Amino acid sequence: MEKCRLIEFPVHADGRGNLCVLQYDQHIPFKPERTFWVWNVPQWVSRGGHAHAHSSQIHICVGGTAKVKTHDGEKEETFVLDSPNKGLFTEPMVWGEFELSSPNAFLIVISSHTYDKEDYIKDYNEFLRLSRK
Repeated sequence: MEKCRLIEFPVHADGRGNLCVLQYDQHIPFKPERTFWVWNVPQWVSRGGHAHAHSSQIHICVGGTAKVKTHDGEKEETFVLDSPNKGLFTEPMVWGEFELSSPNAFLIVISSHTYDKEDYIKDYNEFLRLSRK
C-alpha cells in the first residue's frame, strides 16, 4: 500500500541501554503540529475507526503491541507495531483501526495538523466513496 509504510528510527545502544532518536526534520515527512498518546485501552477494544481528509500521521507503539488495520480505498493491510523504534506513517485518506493487543500497550501519534473535527471521516461507506474520487 503506497499510502502507508513503516519507518524505522535510529537506535543508539550501549551498556547503559537503548536510546531512540526521532529527529523531526529528518525522520518525519511532514511538519508535526500535534502529538497525542493512547493507553489503558481494554484488550480487544478497537480505537480509530476513521480516516483523515487532510492529516498525515505517524503511530509509534512505545510499549507493548498494537495491530493497525488500514485501508486506502482499494487495498487493506494490517501492520504490527511492536518496537519503540518503528512507526507507521499514514497519509490522508487512510482508514485506520487500532487494537492495543497487550495490557501495557502505549501508542504515541504524531500528526501533521491540529485537531479539527471536520478532518475526520467516521462513516466507512463515505470514506470509500470519497477515496474513489
